[in-house]
Amino acid sequence: MGMPHRGSHDLNGKPVELVPSPTPAVSGPPPRRPASPSRVAVLLNAHARRVTPAVLRALSHVVARGDLYVSRSPFDARRIANAVVDSDYHTVFFGGGDGTFMGFADEVLNLAARRRVSRLPHFGVLKLGTGNGLAAWVNASGVRSDGIVDDVLRARAGEVPGYRPLQLLSVEGRRAPFASLGLDAQLLNDYVWLKEQVSGSWLSRLLTGSRGYAATVLLRTLPHALLHATTAECEIRNRSDSPAYRLGPDGQRLATIAPGGLLYRGPAMLAAASTIPYYGYGIRMFPFAGTQAGTMHLRVGVVRPLSVVANVRRLWRGEWFPSGVQDFLASQVDVHFDRDVPFQLGGDAAGKRADVTLAVAPERLSLLDFSPGARSLA
Repeated sequence: MGMPHRGSHDLNGKPVELVPSPTPAVSGPPPRRPASPSRVAVLLNAHARRVTPAVLRALSHVVARGDLYVSRSPFDARRIANAVVDSDYHTVFFGGGDGTFMGFADEVLNLAARRRVSRLPHFGVLKLGTGNGLAAWVNASGVRSDGIVDDVLRARAGEVPGYRPLQLLSVEGRRAPFASLGLDAQLLNDYVWLKEQVSGSWLSRLLTGSRGYAATVLLRTLPHALLHATTAECEIRNRSDSPAYRLGPDGQRLATIAPGGLLYRGPAMLAAASTIPYYGYGIRMFPFAGTQAGTMHLRVGVVRPLSVVANVRRLWRGEWFPSGVQDFLASQVDVHFDRDVPFQLGGDAAGKRADVTLAVAPERLSLLDFSPGARSLA
């Protein structure tokens, strides 16, 4: 991610809102004052699928001059983070997918820790990416009918229904709402591949949601599973100082695993964890995420790809609990496979791993929540 300098242009070469130069670093925490709700910034990932010149123009009419940032590289994202941390924004929206949030949140949180800044702005999600798991969680509006503009205007007017506290996973020094190893990562990567293949065609509307997910299994993931080994021996241990819990289909606690104890040992096709209920594309993969502060919902076990096709609607709604998959709430776990398996972090393919530590990061962020009945922090 990055941002344009003064005099830069939009995606069609037309002038856009100017971006302020980053404030120089300070040695101690900057002075803070209560921020007005109208003090709103918007960060857009220029590489996100729905960040278009039309979106830029629409947002430039409702965001104060100098508060619209367009990000093009990780290097420039750090410069934007400086401006955000040093400013008294009440709310910062980001426009892109879950990966955009993951990268930007990392920059802001790391910088705030170095500056010893205690107050961070609220964060809002503009539904402009590919997966949009966080956008689904907070019921963010879509691009159509000026939905994203309405969300920004409601934030500026102080008319947000409520806020959600968000904790992220910490994995290999990076933060993300979810991560997975095995067939789950393979399936998600295959779905992204299918969406890219049909993008811009009449199939793009047909192969979306649960239909697209089922087509992915039949056309790509299942053939791969029939030709390649998808199961590996897996061991998962509780590395937190607090207990972990094995859950039943209705979320009740079936067993308590003490610190250092064994959660799972046996064959597994997937080991996936999240701090929010939704994967991208509205898949409610982790229905118990967020039910206990400081924990992730961990799912591990074996599931047949054809069973996924047969139960795709129940999976989408978070109502499918196959007998071969076990569910846990935990704060930190070590995951070990006896061979390298596909790995994804925050919806982005991240190669293969045999060993990964999944932990809940200590920071708690505040997300604008547009869901009916959302709770206010006030």
